[in-house]
Amino acid sequence: MLVSILRAVRTPFTLLLLLGVLCYGAWWGYTNVIRPVPAAAPPACVDQKLPKGQLKASQVTVSVYNGGQKNGLAGDVGRALRGRGFKVDETGNTGEKVGKTTIVGAGEKNPEVLLVKRFFKNAEVRADKRVDGSVDVFVGNQYGGFNKKAKTTYTVKSKTVCLPPRPSPTPTVGN
Repeated sequence: MLVSILRAVRTPFTLLLLLGVLCYGAWWGYTNVIRPVPAAAPPACVDQKLPKGQLKASQVTVSVYNGGQKNGLAGDVGRALRGRGFKVDETGNTGEKVGKTTIVGAGEKNPEVLLVKRFFKNAEVRADKRVDGSVDVFVGNQYGGFNKKAKTTYTVKSKTVCLPPRPSPTPTVGN
């Protein structure tokens, strides 16, 4: 009698188990199909010679992020940097809560990082070993202010620095 009960329960139990596996597979597939495509890796920096060993603000790409509660701070800082000659790639908010202004780049002693740091009072530097030569600025509730008198050049002893690749000129079609 027990054997007949097991035979009667085995088929519906197997079907329910297979239905569960099928539903899990459908859910997993759906979540992976709708997941955004990962962003392409940034291009690696390229060693570039600097005239007179001077890194200029116009050669540095900066993104500014607001991690504090003051609305529009990243935009204000981005405009100030753009006014001093920097290429400002992006401004916006970040989910990271920021106290002091933080400059983020490939290394703490990299020339592009040190040049950007001059423009911020009481800023700290954080290295993240990025390979694209860009710099991020995180501003927050303890934003120390912008140094308008900072020099827009930085002397580099090696006379070369690793910067984002220059865009190649677009070809023109002649007649």
